[in-house]
Amino acid sequence: MASGNTIQKAIELVTKATEEDRNKNYEEALRLYEHGVEYFLHAIKYEAQGEKAKESIRAKCCQYLERAEKIKESIKKGKKKPVKDGDNQNHKDDKKSDSDSDDEDPEKKKLQSKLEGAIIVEKPHVKWSDVAGLDAAKEALKEAVILPIKFPHLFTGKRVPWKGILLFGPPGTGKSYLAKAVATEANNSTFFSVSSSDLVSKWLGESEKLVKNLFELARQHKPSIIFIDEVDSLCSARSDNESESARRIKTEFLVQMQGVGHDSDGILVLGATNIPWVLDAAIRRRFEKRIYIPLPEEPARLVMFKLNLGNTPTLLTEDDLKVLAKKTDGYSAADLSIVVRDALMQPVRKVQTATHFKKVRGPSPKDPNLIVDDLLTPCSPGDAGAIEMTWVDVESDKLYEPLITMADMLRSLAVSKPTVNEDDMKKLEKFSEDFGQDG
Repeated sequence: MASGNTIQKAIELVTKATEEDRNKNYEEALRLYEHGVEYFLHAIKYEAQGEKAKESIRAKCCQYLERAEKIKESIKKGKKKPVKDGDNQNHKDDKKSDSDSDDEDPEKKKLQSKLEGAIIVEKPHVKWSDVAGLDAAKEALKEAVILPIKFPHLFTGKRVPWKGILLFGPPGTGKSYLAKAVATEANNSTFFSVSSSDLVSKWLGESEKLVKNLFELARQHKPSIIFIDEVDSLCSARSDNESESARRIKTEFLVQMQGVGHDSDGILVLGATNIPWVLDAAIRRRFEKRIYIPLPEEPARLVMFKLNLGNTPTLLTEDDLKVLAKKTDGYSAADLSIVVRDALMQPVRKVQTATHFKKVRGPSPKDPNLIVDDLLTPCSPGDAGAIEMTWVDVESDKLYEPLITMADMLRSLAVSKPTVNEDDMKKLEKFSEDFGQDG
């Protein structure tokens, strides 16, 4: 509650400061700006805020302090008093200065502050090694992102890095996950993750201004990567019966990505879609590399099983995992993740449904380095030493976690079906033959 009050007070102060600034009461405006910034800084320092909110407040503070510095300089030079109407030249200069700071800049800054939430500040911690398979896609992204930053002298003259890469393929194959890897690995780059909600506005003309400001912001922070997930929602094929606002957004995208007078050096536009055939031909052309992210092959599925199981204790052998990889043809990476997650819940279900437990030796749940003899694990009623009891009777620090078995994995596999549609696969393969390359 306190945090909300502090920020509310800060907003009230800077609002009053802006009004005084417009009325040319510069000394009062300066005092209010400085007072408002103090409240904002107090909110950042002492009160709980998310990282994105903190970044947004810092940006606002910089904006208000910049204006306060300008007012301070103006007061020092003796321009603090309102200029008479008769002094045309000074009046014109002041008017121009005021219009720059109060009319054009605030609107631009307002739009850019909206987009600053799209900048990924905290890295997702997904490394190239976490992405199973997709070697061609990873190489193309390294060519476009990592190498130009590390070896800029390699990319001179006619050798320029890729400006647009489209990742397309069935749902759940790792397109967005690859983008997370790019955000993590491209240390010196600014990563913008945008969706249609960031760029579409109900106000006439604001959507295309947001697109323009997105690219301007990317140029200011370059090297930059603009990642547009589900790019088809913004850039579908143009038609006669679509709305004027949708057409304008597409036109602005086309102009910003590769238009006359727009420098796109140091900016990579990365798009991801499940339905590439609906993209406009001109947008498709601007994505110079179109990489097909297919369903994982058997070796990649084996790696995915290992990655998803992580360090969970299991009784699975390498041969068991190979059998599972063979049985999951047609499953996407997301489908495999669901199979493993379901299997990881099987020990919990065993504990819930067990009617008998037996004592076993193992590491204490409280201290893994301490081996104890009185742990309890679910068992069959016929097992030696079986005690009739339910999980309610087991103390919280006495439960020994049942290990995951091949039977658990097969049970989960039987109930988890692949989600990829065969008709969509045919369309994707056709698009890949016509316009793409394999990832």
